[in-house]
Amino acid sequence: MSKKKIDYKSAGVDIDAGNNAVELIKDKVKSTHSKEVLTGIGSFGSLFNLRDILVKYKEPVLVQSIDGVGTKTIIARKMNKFNTIGIDLLSACANDILVMGAKPLTFLDYIANDKLKPKIVAEIVEGMAHACRDTGVSLVGGETAEMPDTYLPGEHDLVGIITGIVDKEKIITGENILPGDILVGLPSNGLHTNGYSLARKIFFESEKYNVDTYIDSLKSTVGEALLKPHINYTNHVFKVLEKNIEIKGVAHITGGGLTENIPRILPDNCSVKIKKDTWPKLGLFSVLQNLGNVDEDEMYRAFNMGIGMVFIVDKNSIKNIRGALDSITQVYEIGEVIEGKNIVFYD
Repeated sequence: MSKKKIDYKSAGVDIDAGNNAVELIKDKVKSTHSKEVLTGIGSFGSLFNLRDILVKYKEPVLVQSIDGVGTKTIIARKMNKFNTIGIDLLSACANDILVMGAKPLTFLDYIANDKLKPKIVAEIVEGMAHACRDTGVSLVGGETAEMPDTYLPGEHDLVGIITGIVDKEKIITGENILPGDILVGLPSNGLHTNGYSLARKIFFESEKYNVDTYIDSLKSTVGEALLKPHINYTNHVFKVLEKNIEIKGVAHITGGGLTENIPRILPDNCSVKIKKDTWPKLGLFSVLQNLGNVDEDEMYRAFNMGIGMVFIVDKNSIKNIRGALDSITQVYEIGEVIEGKNIVFYD
């Protein structure tokens, strides 16, 4: 008896599906390209010409970061809505290099799953490409990986790498932060990309909600509230810097919340005191805290609590920062720097 023929597809990897995905996304990717991009989708590597960019900098420094969307992808799968998590990815990565004053240039993505579905890949990249165009970032390449048994059925992994540039003398380091400086908070619009394991446990395990459960106080379903795209603060940061307003330190409020992220930019002799009543709290956080009976300290450590980015500035800069940003966002004075050893205190 002759053996049954085995091919790659029967082992769980569909090369034709991968080719189909490339066809669906190549125009979206190309729409993000600046004149500096020298290669198209499908190349083994991306080429980006730095000549015209480098002449604008006295001592150019490249800044890179890698990040993922985490378990927010599970919410996307439950909603069967994938056009926002690509926005989340670009925003998370761009914000991470913004804290050093870097202007984002290029972006690489990695999309992996157990079984490649071209339409889902196209939906993810559509959102990502939209965010790249809005930010002035070239989506220079990426990778799709179909890996049965590595990922459970329906699972997606989404990772991105961003590269930006900043003049060495303009790198925001936090080293000039002093007691008496002020913390300026820029609002978030929800969880962004952190705290989803806790949020899912509260909503879906403890309360037995599903993504279609409507919450009156939020005027939305659970899924709609959890899929709000991560805000990208690129324009916010550069609107301030272009006015020659000094920002001494910037913290992107990601996993770890205000409690863990602000100390990352503080000198050894500084702590901060945050006044909790100085910005409006989003209803989503109140719902999560009440349903889950979560300690307040844990809330501030797990979630951003309504503040997505923090500037630390001289107290005389507040008025100028408000003037620079009043057309695009609210600005909240949320606390001050005090003497201490890298701890966040709350009033």
